[in-house]
Amino acid sequence: MAFWQARDFLFCGVCGTLLTFDSVHSASCPLCGFKRGAKEMEGKQIQYTMTAEDIRRGLKTLTEEIVVQRPKTNKTCKFCDHPEAEYYSLQMRSADEGETIFYTCTKCEKNFKDD
Repeated sequence: MAFWQARDFLFCGVCGTLLTFDSVHSASCPLCGFKRGAKEMEGKQIQYTMTAEDIRRGLKTLTEEIVVQRPKTNKTCKFCDHPEAEYYSLQMRSADEGETIFYTCTKCEKNFKDD
C-alpha cells in the first residue's frame, strides 16, 4: 500500500482537499463541505513526517538528479562580453506588460536581465 493510501482518511472523499477537524466528532472539507465522522478516523495515525525519500518511493521515481538545460542565445554578457548566454523569462508585472528575460552567461555564469 502506498504511503498516501494509508492516510486517505485525512482527505475529502469528493474533491481530495485536506479535511479540517470541526470538533471531536467530525472533520469536514473547507472547500465542498464533505464530512467524515470521527469513528472512521479513530485509532489512525494523524501526525507523521514525510521525507523526500518517502515521496520518491511512493511515486516510484528515479533518484537521479534531473539536469535542466536552458535554451541559449547570442546575447552578449554585460560583465565579460562573452557572446552567448542561457535564458528564461518570467511575467513579473501585469499581463499587459512585457515579460522579463533573465540571462546567465555561459562563460562567467553571472546573471543579468532585460526588462
